[in-house]
Amino acid sequence: MTEPQYEFYELTDKYPAFVGGFGTGKTETLANCAVRDALESSSALIALYEPTYDLVRLILAPRMEEKLSDLGIRYKYNKQENIIYTSSGQCGDFVLRTLENPARIVGYQSYRAHVDEIDTLKKDQARLAWQKIIARNRQQPAGADPLNRVSAYTTPEGFRFVYDTWGRNPKPGYRMIQAATYTNPFLPDDYVDSLRDSYPPALIAAYIEGKFTNLNSGSVYPDFCRKLNHTDEVEREREPLLIGMDFNRLKMSAVVYVQREGVPVAVAEITDGRDTPYMANLLKQQYADKGHPIQIFPDASGANSSSKNASESDLSILKQAGFSIRVNSRNPAIADRVNAVNALILNGQGERRLKINTNRCPHLTDGLEQQAYDKNGMPDKSSGVDHLNDAAGYPLAFLYPIVKPTPTQTQDLRI
Repeated sequence: MTEPQYEFYELTDKYPAFVGGFGTGKTETLANCAVRDALESSSALIALYEPTYDLVRLILAPRMEEKLSDLGIRYKYNKQENIIYTSSGQCGDFVLRTLENPARIVGYQSYRAHVDEIDTLKKDQARLAWQKIIARNRQQPAGADPLNRVSAYTTPEGFRFVYDTWGRNPKPGYRMIQAATYTNPFLPDDYVDSLRDSYPPALIAAYIEGKFTNLNSGSVYPDFCRKLNHTDEVEREREPLLIGMDFNRLKMSAVVYVQREGVPVAVAEITDGRDTPYMANLLKQQYADKGHPIQIFPDASGANSSSKNASESDLSILKQAGFSIRVNSRNPAIADRVNAVNALILNGQGERRLKINTNRCPHLTDGLEQQAYDKNGMPDKSSGVDHLNDAAGYPLAFLYPIVKPTPTQTQDLRI
């Protein structure tokens, strides 16, 4: 174990939390502690929780199977019940559940519980899930330590549930170990540098240092600078264009990008478009008819209905106009889109990879400077500067996404 992992493993508090950056071994620590608890009694039931079923299936269950196999503990994983049954006379069983619907955390009693990434939930949902988990954690298996413990493992996601519970003014029994990414010697030598390349400075403290930091207040794009992110570049003859588009009747917006040396350059903007047919015709006249190949990265909700005719989707109109459409089935999470843009505006290495011709994109420039978060921690839409910002973000989140490393990507590195 790393030093923070071992320090956490040795805690005897009733409600410990392991709060760390990426690669600090949260899932590895969870698995080690869960098996330790199960070995206290063959009748013990250890409850393991992930935010979603996909995380149970892709990360938690495989890691527990790997851990049991390494220890020579025979088991059977019932995927329908999501229970790992062991056949050892010295080891209990494991029930795997999600946090998506806290009201469903019923019907069983656990001896110990381990909760992964609880801070990714909304604060109220996380608090309700924690209360439900504690209520179920009352089993007293024969021969086991009478202490019913619930442990949490998470990346800090701003000042949310984990900060309120363990960071601000913890109650008796609540103890927190914080770990930075670079405390794990099993990681590749360039792992931390690669994170610094990918993340904006505002996220470095949380996702590398494992510290609580304000991810929501103030400016949505705090590091944008109209001078430092400026370029005089324009589109060249017949150059391929990447166009982000946001659908809003009478407020249609688009940002035109080119790629230079693998990085995006915004060379034009379109604001206050009437509807999708209008935008399609405008793009054909200004660009397609002049020989520019066009790929459009639209708002995914445009697959549902048209800004002009409810029987014809916005995406269908664009396809019929001859444009190549690149879009997923749903939009990325707002935070993921914003983080992708911010990482291009300025990353942890001080590089500004997103360039904008501020003379040709004056409204986008204003929007990046002015958009703030509202009282609910979401990008404010009341000022009217959000449409171009949204349009600008769709191609950036699609082509330059921030991918959070998962334990399955580097299991041998014990992250």
